[in-house]
Amino acid sequence: MTDLSFNADCRLCPRLAGFLEEVRAGYPDYHARPVPSFGASDPDLLIVGLAPGMHGANASGRPFTGDFAGILLYKTLFELGFSSDPKSVSSKDGLKLYGCRITNAVKCLPPQNKPLPVEIKLCNTYLKNEMARLKKGAVILALGTIAHAAVLRALDLKASAYPFAHGNQHTLPDGRWLIDSYHCSRYNTQTRRLTEEMFRDVFEQARRRINA
Repeated sequence: MTDLSFNADCRLCPRLAGFLEEVRAGYPDYHARPVPSFGASDPDLLIVGLAPGMHGANASGRPFTGDFAGILLYKTLFELGFSSDPKSVSSKDGLKLYGCRITNAVKCLPPQNKPLPVEIKLCNTYLKNEMARLKKGAVILALGTIAHAAVLRALDLKASAYPFAHGNQHTLPDGRWLIDSYHCSRYNTQTRRLTEEMFRDVFEQARRRINA
Protein backbone atom coordinates (compact mmCIF):
# COMPACT_ATOMS: atom_id res chain seq x y z
CA MET A 1 0.00 0.00 0.00
CA THR A 2 1.31 3.47 -0.88
CA ASP A 3 2.34 5.54 2.12
CA LEU A 4 0.62 8.87 1.52
CA SER A 5 2.45 10.40 4.48
CA PHE A 6 5.84 10.19 2.77
CA ASN A 7 7.54 10.61 -0.59
CA ALA A 8 11.26 9.85 -0.68
CA ASP A 9 11.58 11.73 -3.97
CA CYS A 10 9.65 14.84 -2.93
CA ARG A 11 10.94 18.11 -4.41
CA LEU A 12 8.02 20.39 -3.60
CA CYS A 13 10.36 22.92 -1.96
CA PRO A 14 13.04 24.09 -4.45
CA ARG A 15 15.23 25.65 -1.75
CA LEU A 16 15.29 22.47 0.34
CA ALA A 17 15.78 20.21 -2.69
CA GLY A 18 18.73 22.31 -3.84
CA PHE A 19 20.24 22.39 -0.38
CA LEU A 20 20.05 18.60 -0.10
CA GLU A 21 21.90 18.28 -3.41
CA GLU A 22 24.71 20.37 -1.93
CA VAL A 23 24.72 18.27 1.25
CA ARG A 24 24.92 15.01 -0.73
CA ALA A 25 27.92 16.36 -2.61
CA GLY A 26 29.71 17.27 0.61
CA TYR A 27 28.58 14.22 2.61
CA PRO A 28 28.10 11.33 0.15
CA ASP A 29 27.54 8.84 2.97
CA TYR A 30 24.64 10.81 4.47
CA HIS A 31 20.97 9.96 3.87
CA ALA A 32 20.43 13.57 2.67
CA ARG A 33 16.89 13.02 1.42
CA PRO A 34 13.41 13.43 2.91
CA VAL A 35 13.37 11.48 6.19
CA PRO A 36 10.52 9.00 6.74
CA SER A 37 8.62 8.61 9.98
CA PHE A 38 9.77 5.88 12.33
CA GLY A 39 7.86 3.53 14.59
CA ALA A 40 4.54 1.74 14.92
CA SER A 41 2.20 1.88 11.93
CA ASP A 42 -0.87 2.26 14.19
CA PRO A 43 0.49 4.29 17.12
CA ASP A 44 -1.14 5.40 20.34
CA LEU A 45 1.44 8.21 20.50
CA LEU A 46 2.60 10.31 17.55
CA ILE A 47 5.58 12.56 18.29
CA VAL A 48 5.97 15.53 15.94
CA GLY A 49 9.33 17.28 15.78
CA LEU A 50 10.53 20.19 13.65
CA ALA A 51 12.85 18.91 10.90
CA PRO A 52 15.87 16.63 10.41
CA GLY A 53 19.16 17.84 11.88
CA MET A 54 22.23 18.15 9.67
CA HIS A 55 24.29 15.47 11.39
CA GLY A 56 21.32 13.66 12.92
CA ALA A 57 18.32 12.44 10.95
CA ASN A 58 19.68 13.94 7.74
CA ALA A 59 22.73 11.73 8.14
CA SER A 60 21.11 8.58 9.56
CA GLY A 61 17.73 8.58 7.81
CA ARG A 62 15.84 8.12 11.10
CA PRO A 63 14.19 10.95 13.11
CA PHE A 64 16.22 12.17 16.08
CA THR A 65 19.04 9.70 15.45
CA GLY A 66 22.65 10.83 15.55
CA ASP A 67 22.20 14.23 17.17
CA PHE A 68 21.95 15.65 20.68
CA ALA A 69 18.16 16.01 20.73
CA GLY A 70 17.71 12.28 20.19
CA ILE A 71 19.67 11.36 23.30
CA LEU A 72 17.02 12.63 25.71
CA LEU A 73 14.10 11.60 23.47
CA TYR A 74 15.01 7.93 23.12
CA LYS A 75 16.11 7.67 26.74
CA THR A 76 12.70 8.94 27.82
CA LEU A 77 10.84 6.70 25.38
CA PHE A 78 12.66 3.67 26.79
CA GLU A 79 11.92 4.64 30.40
CA LEU A 80 8.21 4.98 29.63
CA GLY A 81 8.02 1.67 27.75
CA PHE A 82 7.75 3.09 24.23
CA SER A 83 11.15 1.86 22.99
CA SER A 84 13.20 -1.34 23.03
CA ASP A 85 16.44 0.53 23.76
CA PRO A 86 17.44 3.86 25.36
CA LYS A 87 19.71 4.74 22.43
CA SER A 88 19.03 5.15 18.71
CA VAL A 89 22.34 4.70 16.93
CA SER A 90 21.46 4.13 13.29
CA SER A 91 18.55 3.14 11.06
CA LYS A 92 19.92 -0.42 11.08
CA ASP A 93 20.39 -0.93 14.83
CA GLY A 94 17.24 -3.03 15.30
CA LEU A 95 15.56 -0.56 17.67
CA LYS A 96 11.77 -0.85 17.86
CA LEU A 97 9.11 1.54 19.09
CA TYR A 98 6.02 0.21 20.86
CA GLY A 99 2.75 2.03 20.21
CA CYS A 100 4.75 5.10 19.25
CA ARG A 101 5.73 6.83 16.01
CA ILE A 102 8.05 9.78 15.38
CA THR A 103 7.69 12.23 12.50
CA ASN A 104 8.58 15.83 11.66
CA ALA A 105 6.67 18.90 10.54
CA VAL A 106 9.21 19.22 7.72
CA LYS A 107 10.69 16.07 6.16
CA CYS A 108 13.86 17.67 4.72
CA LEU A 109 16.87 19.34 6.31
CA PRO A 110 16.47 23.14 6.12
CA PRO A 111 19.45 25.54 6.01
CA GLN A 112 20.34 26.76 9.52
CA ASN A 113 17.61 24.42 10.82
CA LYS A 114 15.04 27.08 9.87
CA PRO A 115 12.35 26.07 7.37
CA LEU A 116 10.47 28.87 5.65
CA PRO A 117 6.72 29.26 6.30
CA VAL A 118 5.94 28.18 2.73
CA GLU A 119 8.02 25.01 3.22
CA ILE A 120 6.19 24.15 6.43
CA LYS A 121 2.90 24.68 4.59
CA LEU A 122 3.86 22.54 1.59
CA CYS A 123 5.10 19.68 3.78
CA ASN A 124 1.97 19.80 5.92
CA THR A 125 0.12 17.57 3.43
CA TYR A 126 2.28 14.63 4.52
CA LEU A 127 1.61 15.27 8.20
CA LYS A 128 -2.10 15.69 7.51
CA ASN A 129 -2.29 12.34 5.71
CA GLU A 130 -0.36 10.62 8.49
CA MET A 131 -2.52 12.08 11.24
CA ALA A 132 -5.72 11.16 9.40
CA ARG A 133 -4.91 7.52 10.10
CA LEU A 134 -4.51 7.96 13.86
CA LYS A 135 -6.98 6.08 16.00
CA LYS A 136 -9.52 7.78 18.25
CA GLY A 137 -7.95 8.44 21.64
CA ALA A 138 -4.43 8.70 20.25
CA VAL A 139 -2.07 11.31 21.68
CA ILE A 140 -0.08 13.74 19.55
CA LEU A 141 2.99 15.18 21.27
CA ALA A 142 4.28 18.36 19.63
CA LEU A 143 7.91 19.25 20.28
CA GLY A 144 8.07 23.03 19.99
CA THR A 145 5.90 25.79 18.59
CA ILE A 146 6.46 25.00 14.91
CA ALA A 147 5.42 21.37 15.38
CA HIS A 148 2.42 22.53 17.43
CA ALA A 149 1.35 24.92 14.68
CA ALA A 150 1.88 22.25 12.02
CA VAL A 151 -0.42 19.85 13.88
CA LEU A 152 -3.15 22.48 14.12
CA ARG A 153 -2.78 23.33 10.43
CA ALA A 154 -3.07 19.65 9.52
CA LEU A 155 -6.32 19.45 11.49
CA ASP A 156 -7.67 22.78 10.18
CA LEU A 157 -7.86 24.18 13.71
CA LYS A 158 -7.38 27.79 14.82
CA ALA A 159 -4.12 28.46 16.66
CA SER A 160 -5.82 30.94 19.00
CA ALA A 161 -8.03 28.19 20.40
CA TYR A 162 -5.08 25.91 21.22
CA PRO A 163 -2.22 28.00 22.71
CA PHE A 164 1.22 26.48 23.01
CA ALA A 165 2.88 26.10 26.41
CA HIS A 166 5.02 23.34 27.83
CA GLY A 167 2.76 20.73 29.39
CA ASN A 168 -0.45 22.06 27.85
CA GLN A 169 -3.04 19.40 27.03
CA HIS A 170 -5.68 20.06 24.41
CA THR A 171 -8.73 17.95 23.67
CA LEU A 172 -9.13 17.78 19.90
CA PRO A 173 -12.53 17.65 18.16
CA ASP A 174 -11.84 14.16 16.81
CA GLY A 175 -11.41 12.59 20.24
CA ARG A 176 -7.64 12.69 20.21
CA TRP A 177 -5.27 14.69 22.41
CA LEU A 178 -2.54 17.23 21.71
CA ILE A 179 0.17 17.65 24.35
CA ASP A 180 2.86 20.33 24.06
CA SER A 181 6.51 20.19 25.03
CA TYR A 182 9.52 22.39 24.54
CA HIS A 183 11.79 20.85 21.93
CA CYS A 184 14.53 18.63 23.35
CA SER A 185 17.26 20.62 21.60
CA ARG A 186 20.74 21.15 22.98
CA TYR A 187 19.96 24.84 23.57
CA ASN A 188 16.79 24.17 25.54
CA THR A 189 18.34 21.48 27.74
CA GLN A 190 21.62 23.27 28.38
CA THR A 191 19.87 26.51 29.32
CA ARG A 192 17.53 24.47 31.56
CA ARG A 193 14.49 25.78 29.76
CA LEU A 194 13.73 22.08 29.46
CA THR A 195 14.90 19.65 32.13
CA GLU A 196 14.81 15.86 31.99
CA GLU A 197 12.09 15.93 34.64
CA MET A 198 9.95 18.35 32.60
CA PHE A 199 10.37 16.23 29.49
CA ARG A 200 9.55 13.01 31.26
CA ASP A 201 6.44 14.62 32.74
CA VAL A 202 4.86 15.27 29.32
CA PHE A 203 5.46 11.64 28.37
CA GLU A 204 3.88 10.52 31.62
CA GLN A 205 0.89 12.70 30.73
CA ALA A 206 0.72 10.99 27.35
CA ARG A 207 0.96 7.55 28.93
CA ARG A 208 -1.89 8.33 31.32
CA ARG A 209 -4.08 9.52 28.44
CA ILE A 210 -3.33 6.38 26.46
CA ASN A 211 -4.09 4.12 29.42
CA ALA A 212 -7.28 5.96 30.44
